[in-house]
Amino acid sequence: MRRILFAGLLFAAALPASLTLAQLPPVEQHDAASLERLLQVPTADYRRDWVLLGSYALRADNPEDGAKDLHVVYAPGPAVDAYLKTGVFPDGTVLVKDVFAAKTEALATGTASYADKLKGRFVMVKDSTNRNAESSPLWGEGWGWSFFEGDETRKTVTTDYRKDCLGCHEPARSQDLLYTQGYPILRR
Repeated sequence: MRRILFAGLLFAAALPASLTLAQLPPVEQHDAASLERLLQVPTADYRRDWVLLGSYALRADNPEDGAKDLHVVYAPGPAVDAYLKTGVFPDGTVLVKDVFAAKTEALATGTASYADKLKGRFVMVKDSTNRNAESSPLWGEGWGWSFFEGDETRKTVTTDYRKDCLGCHEPARSQDLLYTQGYPILRR
């Protein structure tokens, strides 16, 4: 499997909107299949109903070409409220990052890069006690991790967060493995 090397935050999950901040049941209640379902892209309309935390533009190899990708990150409102009070996301929090190929063109305001085709989505689910780490290689370091290519919402290409995800997130370890500097709403 090719290594997933997108910079920024990996994110989303298949929890119903009403359960977004629910505590995850103890690990003994989760088999590998149910843990994988927790890491699926949410069925909720997160782009409309959740809070946009922020976005990153990844520069094209030739800077004159504008951005290569745009990463746009979302979280449920109650999770954002909790983070602003405590500085941490509660267990069960789902984060979703859309990864779009960028299109760059000259517009009336100048040369602009904007989201074009969806390349995929990252999903992360907070699990601060790592109770699910023993049951699945997609869980550890306080999070569940997954990436879905294109429009896929159920079948992740992530096989092991250590080799597929952690390399990009290690530089943000002091921030709970999240690049929170790109999320102005989280500034306290």
